[in-house]
Amino acid sequence: MDRRALSDAERLDWLRLIRSENVGPVTFRQLVARFGSAAASLDAIPELARRGGRRRPIKIAPRAEAEREIAALDEIGARLVALSEPAYPAPLAALDDAPPVIAVLGNPHLLDRPAVGIVGARNASLNGRKLAHGIAADLGAAGYVVVSGLARGIDSAAHAGALETGTVAVLAGGVDIVYPKENRDLYDQIAARGVLVSEQPPGTVPQARHFPRRNRLVSGTALGVLVVEAARRSGSLITARLAGEQGREVFAIPGSPLDPRHQGTNDLIRDGAVLTRDAQDVIDALAGMTAPSLEEGRGAPPAPAAPAPPLDQSTVDAARAMLLELLGPSPVTVDELVRECQLSPAVVSMALLELDLGGRLDRHPGSRVSLLIQAN
Repeated sequence: MDRRALSDAERLDWLRLIRSENVGPVTFRQLVARFGSAAASLDAIPELARRGGRRRPIKIAPRAEAEREIAALDEIGARLVALSEPAYPAPLAALDDAPPVIAVLGNPHLLDRPAVGIVGARNASLNGRKLAHGIAADLGAAGYVVVSGLARGIDSAAHAGALETGTVAVLAGGVDIVYPKENRDLYDQIAARGVLVSEQPPGTVPQARHFPRRNRLVSGTALGVLVVEAARRSGSLITARLAGEQGREVFAIPGSPLDPRHQGTNDLIRDGAVLTRDAQDVIDALAGMTAPSLEEGRGAPPAPAAPAPPLDQSTVDAARAMLLELLGPSPVTVDELVRECQLSPAVVSMALLELDLGGRLDRHPGSRVSLLIQAN
């Protein structure tokens, strides 16, 4: 599919749509595919939400609010890049839950190069930090950009090791928010020599729910993810799991079973991650591997197109009633629902879209959905 730059008006509509209530990345894609553009989707949302059980008007992001967000990015020298544009990282665009827009500050050309994610413990050992720094430098010398999350510990060491050759910091908060504060100098260096990326509006202070979303971008931007040190319950293992779900290679450095910081990485190796001693192990495993193409992904970037053919609303209403009976708090795949309903995927997708905008649906990785208790 051809990728093209959006007009200023289209960019504003895209931003308004993704900032509107109950609209996530998957819902955004489905809306644009169904109605042909973000502008048409904005017009359709209120009625769809009402059909999905919404009892009060859904909140659509005001035009003035979107204009202020774009102006705030302009003020700090950042820009908004949309999913359908050439500057958007191709591996990330191939994911069905890729953010429709990302804020980019620094040197966006680095997003065109093959990347490797390096993550690990915040309370990393000295040896772990040295390993991360050295491997990042060696990967950079081999032509890879190093991606990480600007956390303390392994993330910081990896960024520092790759500053000379190129590093991408994916932030949990706004692209203008330094977190943790102790990384102010590193943040400034990456802004000058690397690139900072975020899907959150500028000024957003990171909260706990933002970090798993950040982690999916770290893995989604890369060909593979290396975990240097990680306890059994850590955000780094979430990143590794997401990498596996996204079809990325997972690497892990082994360590002493007596050190809690190696228990997670040792478990990854036991479960099939590539045992990694140095950068060459990563380079060898990735040899000949190219970035996932849009055709390989589960969805193409939404771009202005002809709206999909209209559906019979009575059929959609019947499908929605069936789905409310079939769904529960445990996630099931959309394919299972299509088979059980014995209706077309388009009808089931529309019914799910209405439930989603109505605040009744929760979406999970792997095209799975579950029912939420209606609170509105």
